[in-house]
Amino acid sequence: MEVKKDSLKAWLLAARPKTLTGAAVPVMIGLALAWADARLYAEGTFSWVAAVLCLLFAFIMQIDANFINDFVDYARGTDDRETRLGPERACTQGWVSIDRMKHVIAATTCLACLTGLPLVWYGGLEMLLIGLLCVVFCFLYTTHLSYLGLGDVLVLVFFGLVPVSITYYVQLHTITAEVILASLACGLVIDTLLLVNNFRDRDTDRVAGKQTLVVHIGPQAALWLYLGVGVAACLMGFIFGLNGRWWAFGLPLVYLALHTLTFLRMKRIWQGRELNSCLGATARNIFVYGLLVATGILLS
Repeated sequence: MEVKKDSLKAWLLAARPKTLTGAAVPVMIGLALAWADARLYAEGTFSWVAAVLCLLFAFIMQIDANFINDFVDYARGTDDRETRLGPERACTQGWVSIDRMKHVIAATTCLACLTGLPLVWYGGLEMLLIGLLCVVFCFLYTTHLSYLGLGDVLVLVFFGLVPVSITYYVQLHTITAEVILASLACGLVIDTLLLVNNFRDRDTDRVAGKQTLVVHIGPQAALWLYLGVGVAACLMGFIFGLNGRWWAFGLPLVYLALHTLTFLRMKRIWQGRELNSCLGATARNIFVYGLLVATGILLS
């Protein structure tokens, strides 16, 4: 691929726009729950400004995480132009200069903080702590924790519990059991993207000393874990049915069918660059899940 160094195209590729579905889905679910509950119990309290701020913060933090991952993996030698199986990365390919990437990471981090700061008005001073934790673990994920096999835990927390629950909290200033279970289910679904990524890279990660969960448990167990977390997420959605939101429980079964088909494709391909098609399919499945859950909540 011909990409001019430090061009707009280079930075768009470095931002990895396809990954933004992982940032959008938790906020989407949190907003749907908040909107539905605001209409039921506290009509008029839903803030569209807060909703937009939550979405923008999630997007910017995801882009920031992508830039950090691109830079750190290149600096540590984890990404190699010859052996890399996944999509090409900006620093490794020389599309962006290293010094410029450092400056952009600093600017993106500051922009995320400035975007999230007004949420203090809606959610209270505790939003400062939440924002700080998001920034700190954004850096710790790539620099340390993903190499210790803790990436999946962080996905569960920062792509499930935190964004869904906090998006709901800034609207209604409370968190329910339904919100907690919905956030855990969301985290599990988004973790499938990390699982298929690490399943593809298991051999190169092992050589580079990156002890992901897939490296720890082996490819066979990881493959079944991929299927299992999707099934578990849909089963956890039964909480919606118990609260009378049967659409929110039933519609995601379409996601489960797509998820199972992707699992079967992973099982057939097993290794190599062809697994990138499963990565794309998983990103699509995640967006479908978020759309179906949010639609189901609003329909109910």
